Amino acid sequence: MRNIRFSLLCLASLAYTAAGAATTSVRLTVDAANPGHAVSPMLHGVFFEDINYGADGGLYAELVQNRSFEHAESLFSWGTVSRGAEGAATVESADPLNAKNPHYLRLEVKAPGRGFGVANYGFGGIAVKAGESYLASVFARTAADHPVALRIVLEDETGRPLGECRLEGISGKWTCFEGAIKSSGAATAARLVVLATEAGRVDIDMVSLFPENTWKHRRNGMRADLVQMLADMHPSFMRFPGGCVVEGKDLPNRYQWKDTIGDVSERPENWNRWQDAIRGQTAPQYYQTCGLGFFEFFQLCEDIGAEPVPIINCGMACQYQSKQLVALDQLAPFVQDALDLVEFADGAVSTPWGARRAAMGHPEPFHLKFLGVGNEQWGEDYFTRYGIFQAALKARWPDVKLIGAGGPGVDDGFWKLAWEKFRSEAPVDVVDEHYYRPPQWFLENATRYDAQDRSGPRVFAGEYAAHDGQPRRSTLRAAVSEAAFMTGLVRNSDLVVMASYAPLFAKAGAFQWAPDLIWFDNTRVYGTPSYHVQALFGRNRPDVTLPVAVEGPAVVLPPLPPASVATYGAPPLPPCKSGPLPAVFAAAGRDARAGEIVLFAVNPYPEPCSATIALCGAAKIGPAARAIVLTSASPDDGNSFEEPAKVAPREETVAVNGKEIVRVLPACSVTVFRIPAGE
Repeated sequence: MRNIRFSLLCLASLAYTAAGAATTSVRLTVDAANPGHAVSPMLHGVFFEDINYGADGGLYAELVQNRSFEHAESLFSWGTVSRGAEGAATVESADPLNAKNPHYLRLEVKAPGRGFGVANYGFGGIAVKAGESYLASVFARTAADHPVALRIVLEDETGRPLGECRLEGISGKWTCFEGAIKSSGAATAARLVVLATEAGRVDIDMVSLFPENTWKHRRNGMRADLVQMLADMHPSFMRFPGGCVVEGKDLPNRYQWKDTIGDVSERPENWNRWQDAIRGQTAPQYYQTCGLGFFEFFQLCEDIGAEPVPIINCGMACQYQSKQLVALDQLAPFVQDALDLVEFADGAVSTPWGARRAAMGHPEPFHLKFLGVGNEQWGEDYFTRYGIFQAALKARWPDVKLIGAGGPGVDDGFWKLAWEKFRSEAPVDVVDEHYYRPPQWFLENATRYDAQDRSGPRVFAGEYAAHDGQPRRSTLRAAVSEAAFMTGLVRNSDLVVMASYAPLFAKAGAFQWAPDLIWFDNTRVYGTPSYHVQALFGRNRPDVTLPVAVEGPAVVLPPLPPASVATYGAPPLPPCKSGPLPAVFAAAGRDARAGEIVLFAVNPYPEPCSATIALCGAAKIGPAARAIVLTSASPDDGNSFEEPAKVAPREETVAVNGKEIVRVLPACSVTVFRIPAGE
C-alpha cells in the first residue's frame, strides 16, 4: 500500500515528475465480454448561469451596454458627444416606448453644428473586426413637423470613423430603424455614436449593435466563438438559467421566464443578483436585458444538440440572503408559470403558449423532458412547496421528469433530509446534488455511488468543481481530480443520469466567482483544464459500461479537516476518514457506432505510473489504438489568454500487442484510450 503525504490543498506541495521512469505499476483489465448497464445518454452536459457576465457582455452578442437606459445609473456606459454643437441629453419617462421599458433618452439640439448626441462604450469597449458588418438599430421619434434623420457612427478609441449608416424618416411615432455598418478597421475599444444633425428634439431607445456574424447568423443572436466552445464539448443537455439567479436576491429579483420571451423591446430589464454577492467584489451596473431569454435558450440547446433543462422558481428567494417565501395561499401564479413553461416548450400551436412559441418562429415543439423545481433550496419550507408543484405538474404533464433540489451540498443534514423526503413523501425523478470541494474530496468520493440504492430517485450532479485553494484557480490538479470523480459517474451512470460542472463562463475583469470552464474577454476565449476534462468525457461517452479491474498498490491520504468540507449554513461535517484509493481511477465502456472500447484512465498522483491494459473477451483488437492525453509540466499549470493551450489534450497512436497495451500514464494526467475491438 502506497502512503503518499498530501497537503491540505491536495497535492499542492508535491514535486511533479512527469519525465523519467514510472515508479508504480498497475494492471487494468477490461472485460469486453460482459457489458453492464447502458450509459445515460444525458450524462455529460453544461450548466449556464448569468454569473461573471456570462450573458450580457458575454454569450449574448449585443455590443451596446444599457441599450434601453434602464440601469440604476441611467446613463451608465453612455457619454454625450458634441461636434461643434449645443444641446442636452436627458433620460425621460413620459409616453415611453412601452410600459416594460419605461425610460428613454431625449436629445434637445439647439445648434446642431456637425452633430450632437451620445456615445456608448459597450462592455469595457466595443470590439470590431475589419471588413465585418454590424447591424445597428434604434427606436426613435421626433417632435419636428417633418421627418428627420440620425447618423450612427462606429468610431475607434481615437475618434476615427470606422463606418456609419444614416437612419432617415423619423417621425412622431416610435419606430424601429435599422442600418448596416461595415467596419473599415479593427478596434478593441470602439464606441457607437448616435448623432442628431438638425435642431429640435429626438427621443431614442433600444440602441443596439450586433455583429452580423452571430452563431448561425441569427438576429438577436449569440457570440459565435463562445457557442462554438459549447458545441465542441458535445454536451448532452444544458441546464439554465441558473443557479441563484433563478431565486433572486429577493422575490422581486427572481428570474421570471415570461419576461424573457417575445419582442426584445418589451422584455423588462432585471438587475443581476450577483451584483454584490461574492467576496466584497461589486458590479453595481450588472443587469440582465433578458435578450438571451427562454426562447433563445431552447433554440441554443437545439443548435448544439443538447436537451433543454430549465429550472423554475418555486416561491423561494435565495436562502443565503433574503430568505423570502411566497405564502402557500399565494403560490398559484408560480405553479401556473411552471405549467405554462411546459406548454411554451411543447404545447400545440393551438394552445396559448404554444402559439407564442410559434409566433417567435418555432412552431415545432422543443421536446422538453426535464424540469427543475427550485435551484438549491433546502428545509421543510422547500418540500412543502415542492409537493404543490409536483402534484400540479404531474397531473398536467406526466411525462416531464422533475428534478428536485438536494440542498447546497452533500452529506450534511440538509442533504439527508432531502433524500428522506424524496424517498418517501415528495416523489421526484431526479435529485440535484452540488459539490464545491477540494481536489482530494473528489478523489475520495469517486466511489460514492457504487453502493447507493437503485430503487429510489436518480441523481443529477448539477454543480461541481474542485476548488484548488485561494484564489480558486482552475489548475490541472483540480481538473484531474474532477476526472477521477467522473470515472465514478460513468461507472454509475444507471443512477447518476446527468452531470454538469459549474460555473460555465467568466469574463476577464468582470467576474464574481471562480473557477470556471471558459474564460473570455471581448475578443478572445480559452478553455481551462477542467473544460478539456469535460470535453474529453463528453466526446467519448460510451453506450454501455464494461467492467474494469484495477490491480496495483493502494494509496492512503490523510483526512480532510471539517472546515474544508462544510457547506453553507449546515452543521460542520466530521473529518473525512480516507480509505485506500486506487493506484489509477478508471472506467470503461463500448462505443457501438465506432466499434471501439473506450477506457478512461486517471492518474492524479505526483509520479508516473506504468499501466498494462488487458482486453479480455473482445475480438479483432487493434493493431493500434488512440490515446488522448491531458497533462502538463506541473499540476499547478493552467491556461490563459497568453497561453490558451498550455494544458490541452494531445492524441497519440499506441500499439496493441495481442490483447494488451503497455503505457506510461504521466503524473497528474487523464488518458482516454479508444481501442478498435469487435464484439
